[in-house]
Amino acid sequence: MKRLRSALVTALLLASPLASAAGKDSIVSGDPWPRIRKERIQKLLPQAMARANVDAWVVLCRENDNDPLAIHVGGENAGGTAAFLFLRQGDTVRSLALSPVSEATALREVAPLDEVISVERGQDLYAQIAARLAAAKPARIAINASTSVTVADGLSSSQRAALEKALSPALRKKLVSSEDVVSEWLSVKLPEEVEILRKAAALTAQLQVEAYATVVPGKTRDSDVAKFLKKRMAELGVGDAWAPDQNPAVNSGPLRGHSHATEKVIQPGDFIQTDFGIRVGNLWVTDIQRFAYVLAPGQKEVPKDALAKWEKGRQGNRVALAALKPGVSGWDVDKAQRVWMSEAGSEPMNMFGTGHPVGYWAHDVGPALSGGAKDKPKQGQSTRIIRVGQVFAFDGFFAWKEGPDAMRVLSVEEMAVVTETGAEYLIPPQEDLVLIPSPGTPGQPSPVAPAPR
Repeated sequence: MKRLRSALVTALLLASPLASAAGKDSIVSGDPWPRIRKERIQKLLPQAMARANVDAWVVLCRENDNDPLAIHVGGENAGGTAAFLFLRQGDTVRSLALSPVSEATALREVAPLDEVISVERGQDLYAQIAARLAAAKPARIAINASTSVTVADGLSSSQRAALEKALSPALRKKLVSSEDVVSEWLSVKLPEEVEILRKAAALTAQLQVEAYATVVPGKTRDSDVAKFLKKRMAELGVGDAWAPDQNPAVNSGPLRGHSHATEKVIQPGDFIQTDFGIRVGNLWVTDIQRFAYVLAPGQKEVPKDALAKWEKGRQGNRVALAALKPGVSGWDVDKAQRVWMSEAGSEPMNMFGTGHPVGYWAHDVGPALSGGAKDKPKQGQSTRIIRVGQVFAFDGFFAWKEGPDAMRVLSVEEMAVVTETGAEYLIPPQEDLVLIPSPGTPGQPSPVAPAPR
C-alpha cells in the first residue's frame, strides 16, 4: 500500500493527552455556557433576526414540558410559565423576561437578559406579552411553531391559543414561524465554541482508533467495539451525541442506516465503519466516522479493489469540502458530491444527504447538505445559505452492491467549519484506513494506523 506508513495504535494514543485523560470531561473546564450564551444573544441574535426579517421573537418556557430552546434563552429552570421576548432595535436586540415572581430573583441573577419583570400571582402573563408587543410595534413576530425545524416547534397548542386570544387582530396577523431566526442564530457558532468542538472532534476520532486496537478478527463482534467505546466515554465523563442505543453505530456488514451495533463477528476482508459522537460540556456534540479494514492472514496491504473503494469515498469527502463555502446553498454542496459519485462509479445513495449542521445536536439546525440527488428544484432546508461560523458533519460516499439485496457503503464522515474563504476540517481528516491484521500475520501483533504525514 503506497501511502501506508504505520505506527502502533497504542503509541499513537499514548501521545494524546485527550485520549489518556480520565475521570471527567476534560474538554470544557468550568461552566462557560452562561457567558457564551449571553455573547450569542448580544452578537449573533441581532443579525439572525435581521436575516429572518423578524422584529420580535417570543419564547414560552415552563417546567416539565419545556421549550427545546429554553437553555439557549435562559429559561431552562422555569417553574411557572415565563415569557422571553427579544425585540430588534436597529442593530441590537433588547431582551426581557416576564417571569413568575417566585422565580424572578434567580432569573435576574443568571439569565442572559437585559431585564426581568416579575409577574405577580393572578396576573395574566399573556396580556402582558400582548402589551409589550403592542408597544414595540413589530412588523413580524416569530413564535416557536414549525413543521420543518423541530427545535423551533416548542410552542404548545394551548399556549398558542392563549397568546393569540390576548393579541389584537392586527398583531395576530404578524405571527410567523421562528424557524428562520432559529436556524440563522443557532447554526452559527462563536470562535470559542468552534475550538470546543475542535477538541471534542479530536477525542472522538482518537477513541475510535483506540477501539480498533481491541479487534481480534473471528472473535470480536461489532457490539464489542461499541461496548468498548461506551466504557471509555464513562471513564472520560462525556455523553452521547445522539440516542444512546445507536451511539456508536459500529457496522462491519451491509448498510443498516442509523442503527445499533449487532452481534456480527468481524471477519477478514471486512471494512469496519464506526459512526460515533460525544457530548462535552453537557451541550456541544460531535459526529465523525472512522474506518478500518481487516487483513486476511498473511496480508500486509489492503487488496487493490478494496483500496480503490476507500479512495473514492475519501475523495468524495474532499469534493464536498471544496464546495462548502459562504454564500452557496446546502443543495450546491450535495450536488457536487453526487456528480463525483456518478463519475466514480458509485451506486446511488439516496438514503442520506451529504451532510448536516452539527454542534448543539448531531443533526443541528441550519442548511442541510442534501437534495442534489433528486431531479427537483432546490427546496426545504437545503436552500438555506451557508455562512461563516457554521459547523458541518458530511460524508464522502462510495456504494456498491454485494448481491441483489445487500448494499455496502463507505461514508467517510468528517467535521468542518466554514471560514471567510471556504471551509477547513476541525481536525486532520482520515487519509488511510486503520489496518487490523488477522491472527498469525508475522510482525503485526496489533492493529495499525497510518502515521502522521
